[in-house]
Amino acid sequence: MFDLKTRPIITAFVAASLSCIFTSCKKPTSPQIDANAPVEIVVPEHGAYTGAFMDFGDEEDDVTLEMIEDFEQMVGKHQAVIASSSYWGEQTFPTANLNVVWRHGSLPLLFWSPWDKPYTQNRGPDKFNLTDIVAGKWDAYIDKWADSARDFGHPMIVAFGVEMNGDWFPWSGAFYGGEDWDDAADNWKGPENFRRAYRHVVDRVRARGVTNVKWMFHTNNYSYPLDTWNFAPAYYPGSDYVDWLGLSVYGQQFKDEPNPGITSLLDWPYQELSGLDPNKPIMIAEWATGEFPYPAGEPGIRKPEWIKQALELFRTRYPRVKAAVYWHERWQNVDQTYSNLRVNSSVESLQAYRDGVANPDWLGKLILKAVPKK
Repeated sequence: MFDLKTRPIITAFVAASLSCIFTSCKKPTSPQIDANAPVEIVVPEHGAYTGAFMDFGDEEDDVTLEMIEDFEQMVGKHQAVIASSSYWGEQTFPTANLNVVWRHGSLPLLFWSPWDKPYTQNRGPDKFNLTDIVAGKWDAYIDKWADSARDFGHPMIVAFGVEMNGDWFPWSGAFYGGEDWDDAADNWKGPENFRRAYRHVVDRVRARGVTNVKWMFHTNNYSYPLDTWNFAPAYYPGSDYVDWLGLSVYGQQFKDEPNPGITSLLDWPYQELSGLDPNKPIMIAEWATGEFPYPAGEPGIRKPEWIKQALELFRTRYPRVKAAVYWHERWQNVDQTYSNLRVNSSVESLQAYRDGVANPDWLGKLILKAVPKK
């Protein structure tokens, strides 16, 4: 999330939530699926999953069922995807969080960040730097994490090193040679270091027999710096290492910023990401905007209209978007102002969100497919 601050997851599914077993969801089928048996999540042919990150604390991992249920009651819809984080500085696997999410009937989306304490942005690489990851220094941790993921056993999406095309996280290519050219890799050194680390991590996890993890390549919508070497394609590890393509799409986060419309925020990044692979589904892995007072007559899109526009256009203008995860968070800035991105920052914003996700094209229930026994 590009917010320039300290950033800081099924008893079985009920039968009603398992109405389809299909590759293309056109007609519901009658068989019920045991969510505790081997299953896969189906990418919907029509519509998209709705989801949220629910302000799970400074380290984005304080997941509780109460918070999830309160959010869903507020917005009037079950969330198909629930996001949280797993920072390498914790050296743990969030089994408890994932169980809360899965038993609730939702798909865990996990931001797995190679980040050490203190978790503050705009500082260089720490002990979990990409060079050491590639060299194998953290293989024991990766293997242990992978074993826990395998033992968890249920579907999950993992995004390693989110928003690497920004300059606010320590795994940014800006800290690893940036635009210097790597002749051997035929790529810029900064992005190439990230690609090597991403592949190393995925290879290690897969080598432990983990089959329930889908991997997401998660970029910021626009690159910072906005230079060719830093564009998303330079970081792409290859389609063999990616199941989902992800984007962060934020509007206004601070009081002195504008609040751009959705098309200006997403048209070009959507085309850029779509060009990486013709078939991978796209997730708006983080999206939100803040609520700020506007003087009378001041131009700009107000938050309720921005939310309405987003929930309409994500499902109509961008057909490869198959999930969107709202970043429901509020924080205090150094100047004592607040950035309130929560959906309920005003009555009008909450109503816009409720009205938008009420559209049946926004799917609050997961579509499951049984995995044949070997």
